[in-house]
Amino acid sequence: MKLKFHGAAGRVTGSCFLLSTEKENILIDCGLFQGSSDERGKNQEPFPFDPKKIDFVIATHSHVDHIGRIPKLVKEGFRGKIFSTHPAKEFAKIFLEDTYKLIRDQAKRKGEELIWEKEDLLKSINLWEGYNYHQIFNAGSANIEFLDAGHILGSSIVKIVVEGKTFIFSGDLGNPPVPLLEDTEKVGCADYVIMETTYGNRLHEKSEERIGELEKILKEIIQNKSVLLIPIFAMEKTQELLYEINELVEEKRIGRVNFFLDSPLAIKATRIYEKYTHYFDEEAIKKIKSGDDVFDFPGLKITTSGKDSRKIFNEKPPKVIIAGSGMSTGGRILMHEINYLSDPNNVILFVGYQVKGTLGRRIKDGEKTVKISGKEIEINAQIKELSAYSSHADQGKLSDWVKNIVEKSPQKPTVFAVHGEVEASEEFAKIISERFGIKATTPKENEELEL
Repeated sequence: MKLKFHGAAGRVTGSCFLLSTEKENILIDCGLFQGSSDERGKNQEPFPFDPKKIDFVIATHSHVDHIGRIPKLVKEGFRGKIFSTHPAKEFAKIFLEDTYKLIRDQAKRKGEELIWEKEDLLKSINLWEGYNYHQIFNAGSANIEFLDAGHILGSSIVKIVVEGKTFIFSGDLGNPPVPLLEDTEKVGCADYVIMETTYGNRLHEKSEERIGELEKILKEIIQNKSVLLIPIFAMEKTQELLYEINELVEEKRIGRVNFFLDSPLAIKATRIYEKYTHYFDEEAIKKIKSGDDVFDFPGLKITTSGKDSRKIFNEKPPKVIIAGSGMSTGGRILMHEINYLSDPNNVILFVGYQVKGTLGRRIKDGEKTVKISGKEIEINAQIKELSAYSSHADQGKLSDWVKNIVEKSPQKPTVFAVHGEVEASEEFAKIISERFGIKATTPKENEELEL
């Protein structure tokens, strides 16, 4: 067997791993490269393999850095089957539709050929099959099982048993405890573990303390009559934030303030969340059964149209604007950043990972002036971060997850640290190698290993 690392090796985005057995080629994820223009330019490059020879694609979850090149795969000849959980399939459709608009506009600006067309998206969905957690199915000679990664709704750890070996592809591992989702599942024995290390060199604030930190920020916003901008990811971050703001409002822990959910994609994603409440954790299900709409509360305004979005500017502060995209790479948040980032009384709050090269990362890192939609904007607003809202496990939780596998495996597994910036992956590989006495490496992009 061979394992090849065609993305998310030495970087966070572009997840794409090829497992070749004697009988089939299985691709785990096929995501977009994101970040700087150089990173995004990699999406134009041909695949380092023949898409026609791929038999199966397994999508760990529906973030575009994991699925965004699947339509490109189809465009270039892939005709096999695509597997994921049921919610991941539904999310994939709306996220790929949104991605199509972004890549279409980008191609027009740069005079480039589109990396995939709308028809390739539709063909992809027609090849897609959904499965439940723990429902074992076959991909040729391989047995596949999805375990709950606890990262976003429908995210999975993929277990592949083939030719007498067990492979664990972590996908993105969650940061429990969080509202709505079950905790990340522990995995049994494995021979090879391919795992994310987004925060392989960092520890988050305690998840249990984050609602208190959010409460503190909101009280300051109200007292100072400020505008709070929250660049948001449409899936999971939005729903977790709404869930916890709902709690603060209903328990009267904060005063009156208007909240604007200004992201059509997040609104669509929330509707899918409402369809899959049986995937939620026990506490969330209990609240819903009691009649609580966990995603709605007094003061929340949903702005679907562009006209309604522009009207937010006329609303007097204090106000909270929750808008996409999460890394400020597009979406309605850009208009709000233009309007509000120059005022030192305002606040921008980051609740998710910011990839190197993105506007969000540049703001978070303290750049004083940035260009947004062609305009030079001075950054005078206060910059805050709540890392406990991360949907990714930190170094401690990643290490504990590996420890469970090591303890349950009759032979020590080999770990490949991927989906992280070089420093994060290398530090994590070194730590678990020393701590557990296992082989842990950081593969290079397009590296091929004979197993």
